[in-house]
Amino acid sequence: MVQEKHNDELLQAVNALVKLKKVPENIVFDALEMVLLTAYKKEQGNGVKASISLDRETGKYKIYADKFVVADINPEDEDAINKITVEEAKKINPEYEEGAYIRIDVTPKDFGRTAAQTAKQVLIQKLREAERGSIFDEFSGREGDIITGTVKWSESKTIFVDLGRIEGILPSTEQIEGEFFEANQKIKCYILEVRKTTKGPEIILSRTHPGLLKRLFELEVPEIYSGTVEIKSVVREAGSRSKIAVCAMDPTIDSVGACVGPKGQRVQNIVNELHDEKIDIVRWDEDPAIYIANALSPSKVVSVSVWEEDKSSYVIVPDYQLSLAIGKAGQNARLAAKLTNWKIDIKSETQALEEGRISESISDENTGILSDIETIESFEGNV
Repeated sequence: MVQEKHNDELLQAVNALVKLKKVPENIVFDALEMVLLTAYKKEQGNGVKASISLDRETGKYKIYADKFVVADINPEDEDAINKITVEEAKKINPEYEEGAYIRIDVTPKDFGRTAAQTAKQVLIQKLREAERGSIFDEFSGREGDIITGTVKWSESKTIFVDLGRIEGILPSTEQIEGEFFEANQKIKCYILEVRKTTKGPEIILSRTHPGLLKRLFELEVPEIYSGTVEIKSVVREAGSRSKIAVCAMDPTIDSVGACVGPKGQRVQNIVNELHDEKIDIVRWDEDPAIYIANALSPSKVVSVSVWEEDKSSYVIVPDYQLSLAIGKAGQNARLAAKLTNWKIDIKSETQALEEGRISESISDENTGILSDIETIESFEGNV
């Protein structure tokens, strides 16, 4: 039979689609069953009652029609297509009688050009839907992850990135100001969101999200990946400056040194990836005064007073360090406040003296804390 002749070709086509579209074999077979049945119904009439049996090992299939045996068929009967006369039924099996429901093999030897075209369209649609579902399932679990892709093209400042099975979208709002990428250039992005749309999944990427910096450190620093060093907080003003607070689970490990790496290579690799964005690596501390002092790196700090009730602090720095502590347009102070989640009021020693705050801020307790801060400060990784 024609059907048997093409069994091997059918299985080969299924295997090719599985590899090409990267969808499970059972989905392709399900789509194929629907294709064959749809093509048959299109030729016979959509009202026909039919089913299909497809052997997924051999590729052989049979289409069956359910018929009701009657004495005569009225041509005006809307359900005539699902009826068969006793005379015709007995040609199939002499035991069939009027009033019986029978299931007969109606497998066509050739669906014809129209049926083949219908089959092709339905199969393509089913495979497209299956592929979209597969891609969405693959990427929906990766929100918040980092991914490497290839820049393909851009339109209206939006960059489209080849991620293998789909193109990711890097909107202009998620791009670092001043960055420029050429076609076919490799690029690392943060998977910001995976959307399900009528046109298929949309993968929204980001180069500005703090999560990108966190993931880059996880990739670059084995101690972070293993959990020996923990990232406590990350803040960014993408393209300009960022701060990352780390602490070691093992007190014998230098958390900042691990992130900086031998000769500063680890952090330098990240700086290069982010096109020279400055990165301050600071040591997290459970004591908010020490943590705030560390967060203001690279500036030196004389003293820190904290008020837990409103999470505010008063920081005194040497006069010559005031501009460094505050930073250009207040950037260093702003990032330190976001990193620690504390309000930070920075004053120079002269300003604090004028406000009468020196005697309140520098206590024996704080002097002890700040001697630790000065020791720590010399190890801070500031790139």
